[in-house]
Amino acid sequence: MAKVELRNISKIYEGGIKAVDDVNITVEDKEFVVFVGPSGCGKSTTLRMVAGLEDITEGSLYIDDEKMNDVPPKDRNIAMVFQNYALYPHMSVYENMAFGLKIKRVPKADIDKRVHEVAKILDIEKFLDRKPRALSGGQRQRVAVGRAIVRNPKVFLFDEPLSNLDAKLRVQMRAELSDLHLRLNATMIYVTHDQVEAMTMADKIVVMKDGRVQQIGSPLHLYNHPANKFVAGFIGSPPMNFLSLKVADKNGLVLAGDGCELRPPAECGEPLKTHLNKTVYFGIRPEDLSYVEGSEENTISAKITVVEPLGADIHLWLLAGTQPLVARTGPSRSFKVGDTVNFRADMSKAQFFDRETELTLLPAGNTPG
Repeated sequence: MAKVELRNISKIYEGGIKAVDDVNITVEDKEFVVFVGPSGCGKSTTLRMVAGLEDITEGSLYIDDEKMNDVPPKDRNIAMVFQNYALYPHMSVYENMAFGLKIKRVPKADIDKRVHEVAKILDIEKFLDRKPRALSGGQRQRVAVGRAIVRNPKVFLFDEPLSNLDAKLRVQMRAELSDLHLRLNATMIYVTHDQVEAMTMADKIVVMKDGRVQQIGSPLHLYNHPANKFVAGFIGSPPMNFLSLKVADKNGLVLAGDGCELRPPAECGEPLKTHLNKTVYFGIRPEDLSYVEGSEENTISAKITVVEPLGADIHLWLLAGTQPLVARTGPSRSFKVGDTVNFRADMSKAQFFDRETELTLLPAGNTPG
């Protein structure tokens, strides 16, 4: 078992600066959980508290129901992979991977067996005699992961391990780490600012902002049922569009503004009608906007400001009146900057958020999509 629980965890630095604020997270045994959020949101600080590299100011940390607040890092049975790999430059790959086991006085024969087994899994056997400076970034990353695996820890911690790699290698390493999780059947906590990494790798995502947890859930749940405007805009690429529109119908079934009139599904009317004559945020993802020739119901008329051809997709950056949005469409049609085009919004996929609190107006059970 390797269950990790953070109960009311806070980190307060000198001067009263609260980097992490009352965080409650449960990482179940064998789960791959990703902490995601913008720079400075507290995700790495939270991970470092789990590792024991940062003291916990308030709250309690448990690993397998054992309180860890005052347990030294070396006694927590965790292994951490850092952003900069943290390899010893004067040691060979073999020596780097074996170092932690030597400190624990593991017999040489056992060390040799485990290092070679892990090197085979990671396809770095041929590099065991090399120094880190003779390796590429991806190879160094594999060595850092291998050094963690040979220790056979209860919990693996990853602090933005792919951020120094080029785009193509990041995609490859994402797949390899996901496959590794399945093969090791281990508990993993992974920190990243890249929501694509979070969406593709995680069993469960923890979205953080300003030191607080915004929402916890599976990738698809967060994508389809965001708790607030921040989560809706952070999860998904390109991000969700937001238009400020007024609820113009007493039944909450007409939104109007900037020359467009949209009609939400009937099930959305109940929460929206309490905002009659008030402005709300209407959210729609780029892939839920479909190009149409004429003016249909639920169409948004907008002027093209930027055309981004991406091969299989084209991203169109638009202005609907004074409000920006982006649409994802196919390459079958030619679009030009300056053209005025119409896009039909799939209102069954729409989201609505309170203008003041930015919280969703649709309970998860009633959210379209």
